[in-house]
Amino acid sequence: MTTFYVARHGETVWHADHRYAGNSDVALTRHGLGQAASLGAWAADAGLDAIVTSTLSRAMRSAAPSVETTGLPLRTDERLVEIDFGVAEGLSPEEIIERYPDEWAAFARAPATNPFPQGESGRAGIARALPVFDELVAEFPDGRVLIVAHATLFRLLWCELAGMDPDGYRDLLPVLGNCHITTIVYPWAVESIAAHPNHPRMRLLGFDVPPDRAGN
Repeated sequence: MTTFYVARHGETVWHADHRYAGNSDVALTRHGLGQAASLGAWAADAGLDAIVTSTLSRAMRSAAPSVETTGLPLRTDERLVEIDFGVAEGLSPEEIIERYPDEWAAFARAPATNPFPQGESGRAGIARALPVFDELVAEFPDGRVLIVAHATLFRLLWCELAGMDPDGYRDLLPVLGNCHITTIVYPWAVESIAAHPNHPRMRLLGFDVPPDRAGN
């Protein structure tokens, strides 16, 4: 089993207005760079075997201090990019509701199933991202891996791996802190999955913990 330390990227310039960044390439704020530095300080003593990020600059920049403090190479994987929000990219919730009221209502009812026009469903995001974890398990079967990527994708994955309906991710997990760490062991209890398909496939050891409070 592999221990994954999973962190959302640092604060971006769209954060204050709650704009949907999705797969748009958005820069970090000065505060976001400081959050990345805190993550890097934690990583220095975490005993990591690998650092993997999405290919979006906000994720790579957030992982850069961890690369520096550990000496590990930065690995990127485009399958870890955020969900594509289509026509909602760059808009605030209020702007989406004004311009696309029916589409917003459908998204709010089942956000993993009903994407915005020209966007990607959350279930499709799960399907593309989960193999990254499986491949890292095969490469580091007893290792410790830091993944830096995106809030919506992570919340969808946690629901999937916990045996819960991903359409409930916005209610169950309304927010993830920037550069906060969620620690999971994956895969978990694989022997029981065949008999109990909804059995959790991960063990959650820590959720949304600021790096200065996270253990190693």
